[in-house]
Amino acid sequence: MAVVNVTTSPGLRVTDHRVDVPVDWARPDGETLQVFAREVVDPAKANEDLPLLLFLQGGPGGKGPRPQRDGWLPVALRTHRVVLLDQRGTGRSSRVDGADISRFADPADAAAYLRCFRADSIVADAEHLRTTVYGGRRWETLGQSYGGFITLTYLSQAPQGLAACYVTGGLASLEPSAAEVYRRTYPRVAARVRRFYDRYPADADLVAAVADHVAASDVRLPDGDRLTVHRLQALGGDLGMAPGVDELHWLFDEAWADERRADRLSETFCRQVAERTAFADNPLFVVMQESIYGHGADGPATGWAAAAERERHSEFAETARPLTFTGEMMFPWMFAEIRALRPFEAAAHALATTPGWSDLYDLERLAANDVPVAAVVYHDDLYVDAGLSLRTAEHVGNCEAWVTNEYEHDGLRRDPAVLERLLDRIRDRGGPLTG
Repeated sequence: MAVVNVTTSPGLRVTDHRVDVPVDWARPDGETLQVFAREVVDPAKANEDLPLLLFLQGGPGGKGPRPQRDGWLPVALRTHRVVLLDQRGTGRSSRVDGADISRFADPADAAAYLRCFRADSIVADAEHLRTTVYGGRRWETLGQSYGGFITLTYLSQAPQGLAACYVTGGLASLEPSAAEVYRRTYPRVAARVRRFYDRYPADADLVAAVADHVAASDVRLPDGDRLTVHRLQALGGDLGMAPGVDELHWLFDEAWADERRADRLSETFCRQVAERTAFADNPLFVVMQESIYGHGADGPATGWAAAAERERHSEFAETARPLTFTGEMMFPWMFAEIRALRPFEAAAHALATTPGWSDLYDLERLAANDVPVAAVVYHDDLYVDAGLSLRTAEHVGNCEAWVTNEYEHDGLRRDPAVLERLLDRIRDRGGPLTG
């Protein structure tokens, strides 16, 4: 353990920490990697004995947020010392990218390595950080999206480290099944795309014209990747966020270099498409997306579940018009066509087709849970099915769910009142555990 750096700016005092951990926690004497975390506190309270709040970022493959004096963080800093974790393989925590995965000659070995970047390993990393840097004191957690999945694993594997848990849009099904997740997701995505075209009716013809042009032409993005219709459809990944519908509209607003001819896509459009679909900053988001639903030694392979389910929905065909965008779904073609993902292709296929997983959830322990949990379930969440979330809330002890349609999946980031309400709910129930 080492303190790397301490910086102070108005309203924020930031301390950087690094810890060495094993790649595979089952082999503590094997290869290691480094995990990075930022501790943030109000400078005026830096010497106070404040409770700890660990933020568990969404993803998978998401690094912790860089501290800004807006959003939910100022709310948390009123009462807590906040720890922002870069999950293993992301940010400044021994990043996994194409160069790293290319060292494996055998795809099976690469897939086995990637299996060490799931929620159970992230929990073990967090526990190591808690015991070595923070003296073993209990901390509270705030889990956004996939961070809620990690929370359930934490409650299953190391509840002794937790004082309270807050979850925003991330109560995962306790019976993980990628096939079931995408069976429920495709109809919601199709409905969200219809809402997009209802709001911007002229975009149906505009998007169709762009798709027809892409299908008939060799359109190259700035990094040399060819733009295909299915990559164009992947632009729907953010439709579940509050600004997603409007941002997609304004992207296509500048699609043509010359609207009078509509025979060449603008450089502005191509650059933005590349940025939104390249995944250069977070390749693990794509690589690990379906693996988060693998559970148990007898658990089946995830089997490219999003691709398999897509075949059952003709409205998502590349030739369908109006064009239907896909949501947060990952497909085999991505690893052949997207530059940052190509080195992962063989490993991703091995990961998707090999059965048997580590355990993520302990149903008996979760049912007997005494750590207070407050979760917001977004009724219209595009990514995490509200029905499955409510079923989970019923089976986790001491868990209270607040259901709302006021927010999209990014409610925590958009409105500080979301965290305020969750903190109040735990406080009204007697507060976090102590000792």
